Amino acid sequence: METSKVLKEKLFMKRKNAVLRMSETEIAECDSFCESYMDFMNTAKTEREAVAYTIELLKNNGYVEYTAGMQLNAGDKIYRNNRDKAVIMAVIGTAPIEKGVRLCAAHIDSPRLDLKQNPLYEDNEIALFKTHYYGGIKKYQWTTIPLSLHGVIIKADGEKITVNIGEDENDPVFCVTDLLPHLATDQMTKTMSKAVTGEQLNLIIGSRPFRDDEASEAVKLNIMNILFEKYGITESDFISSELEAVPAFKAKDVGFDRSMIGAYGHDDKVCAYTALMATVDCNNPVHTVVTVLTDKEETGSDGNTGLCSAYLEYFIADIAESLGSDGRTVLSASECLSADVNAAFDPTFPEVNEKNNCAYINRGVCITKYTGARGKSGTSDASAEFTGRIRRLMDSHDVIWQTGELGKVDAGGGGTVAAYIANLNVDTIDMGVPVLSMHAPFEIVSKIDTYMAYKAFSVFIND
Repeated sequence: METSKVLKEKLFMKRKNAVLRMSETEIAECDSFCESYMDFMNTAKTEREAVAYTIELLKNNGYVEYTAGMQLNAGDKIYRNNRDKAVIMAVIGTAPIEKGVRLCAAHIDSPRLDLKQNPLYEDNEIALFKTHYYGGIKKYQWTTIPLSLHGVIIKADGEKITVNIGEDENDPVFCVTDLLPHLATDQMTKTMSKAVTGEQLNLIIGSRPFRDDEASEAVKLNIMNILFEKYGITESDFISSELEAVPAFKAKDVGFDRSMIGAYGHDDKVCAYTALMATVDCNNPVHTVVTVLTDKEETGSDGNTGLCSAYLEYFIADIAESLGSDGRTVLSASECLSADVNAAFDPTFPEVNEKNNCAYINRGVCITKYTGARGKSGTSDASAEFTGRIRRLMDSHDVIWQTGELGKVDAGGGGTVAAYIANLNVDTIDMGVPVLSMHAPFEIVSKIDTYMAYKAFSVFIND
């Protein structure tokens, strides 16, 4: 008879920490890969910056911009820029396009504070910007931290001004204030969701008046004059701007062992970067590879740069036509990894998770069969057959993976872009990196889990 130890090894799911399953050489590879990821995180804090970074990387690796009708051959590398806020790339495979594409989809937007259309005002000799938060945030987390300002301003004459203030060590930063505890008795009796309101998320941007005693709103005037001298803009130019306040933090190693990375925007740039690098490192695949880095996921994927738009469908239809097929045939034969993060188990807050069905730091990339809320609302729920295929694929290539869902059944939930791609008749499943403090200004991921995501996407697109 087999011993219980042998039977457990044979029959039970492996839940061991990945560090105990890897060699020192493999761990060093993870750490090395994450150095470049941290550089990306410091460079690409917004969707526009991520697109600019991606296109430069693609061009440096032989990709050319695709236009409908372009002749395509196996091995060709192409991309399409969607309004500087989303980008699709493809490597043409050797198999007929009718066999479908291997699709990876990640999003490059993250929760933040957007400036309102008419943001600048003065109140009691302090100049401030009004903001409108973007995505799901805990509003109190965005007070009393240094913020940088990123984005574009389109002037009245059509000139485009790029803004990036607060990232250089010599730049000023901006901040949302909070009450001192001595005077916050009433505030601290409120629930956390109401202690700081959306209309209180105002950025302090200056306090010195224009040197003219007769001027009203002299501080606002001084700030506007500074902006005019630097950028040539007037107050009305804010109407045609997209300016985002994001944390001014740099990506940093976390822990005495440097095993984790703390940064703003791991959700979902940790999956965007790993999918991007897997694609860039892919040469001569069998199936055509398509990777999309999309916008607007944090607000529901609506708009012409989000995946509720038809731009991905149009791109695949265009390359299908260039290769003598049609989009419907190609999509129906395709497979997709929705490259998005999951919540990592936090021992400080264990009550929101069901421990047998949640993701853990350092146990590898997380396969999420379904997302949604409560009764699986808003999820695509991958089939058992496709889940089994992905599981076998990961095991056969020694990818360390785990499975998990987003919290207890009635604790809340969330969604990804998986449903929008599955709605195109594409077999789709979520796969990504577990994150601690998701949607906070400073999120944490494991370096090993990050590398395993890269390895998983590479295995999938090269299969």
